[in-house]
Amino acid sequence: MRPDTSRPVAVVTGASSGIGRSTARKLVGLGWHVIGVGRDPVRSAAAEAEITASARDGSGFIMLRGDFTVMSDVTRVADEIAESTSGIDVLINNAGGIRDRLIVTAEGTEATFAANHLAPFLLTRELMPQLRTRAAEVPASSVRVLAVSSTAHRSSRGLDWTDLQGLHKARYGSHYLDAKLANLLFTRELARRAAPDGIVAQAMHPGVVASNFASHADEVMQAHMAAADTVSPDEPADTLVWLATASEGGRHGGRYFHRMAEETPGGAAVDDTAAARLWEESEKLLASLGY
Repeated sequence: MRPDTSRPVAVVTGASSGIGRSTARKLVGLGWHVIGVGRDPVRSAAAEAEITASARDGSGFIMLRGDFTVMSDVTRVADEIAESTSGIDVLINNAGGIRDRLIVTAEGTEATFAANHLAPFLLTRELMPQLRTRAAEVPASSVRVLAVSSTAHRSSRGLDWTDLQGLHKARYGSHYLDAKLANLLFTRELARRAAPDGIVAQAMHPGVVASNFASHADEVMQAHMAAADTVSPDEPADTLVWLATASEGGRHGGRYFHRMAEETPGGAAVDDTAAARLWEESEKLLASLGY
């Protein structure tokens, strides 16, 4: 199915469950066309059936499948999106996760860093033509790229430029923290670079969400999630929908939100020099992989 581009079009990664699934359902309920991306085939099929059934007034939902620890899957998904629509109003980079150990993919990437940073970086880059096309057609600041980060970024000790993915760290554990910091730095640099095209980039912290986010985490993280006061995926989904549709989301890119309010991120996340360098290092890393 090709989206009706007379209606707003959103791409939501991680749409097979949790925050992404709720966000996709809410946008479809507002009359948007949504292209979702999910990894697990069973969850993806269930989400597609539910969200498609809820569509009304000409809105619609498409579910694509891809494993975002693998960059070849990211580029394939980007190609499939580009084939289905000429314009994208909002790209929501929500997919991510955390692992309990160092996992190196067949491409040579570290799985946690790949899924949480490299994949959204690459997907956004590949979909810039569709974002720019839409930005030329709609009111200023209507086209947006949203990142789901985390307050965990505050615990990062900063990115190691000699080992950006943490492939050679003696102990595994900070990879997720660094990736969530990377989300904010990427958003900051994207906001600067995309502003001349009329594209706004923002980031948000979802809170501790009752979802399958930590299903592959270590025992400490799983115990923390089990004991924590969690919120429904609908709460952060409401913030994402607000950032996608409300005027506030289109003002002053590069900001960080939680519960529909702006917050100040950790100091490392507002380092413009680090943001610019992360962009350059990410491009170099992807180029070394053939992307």
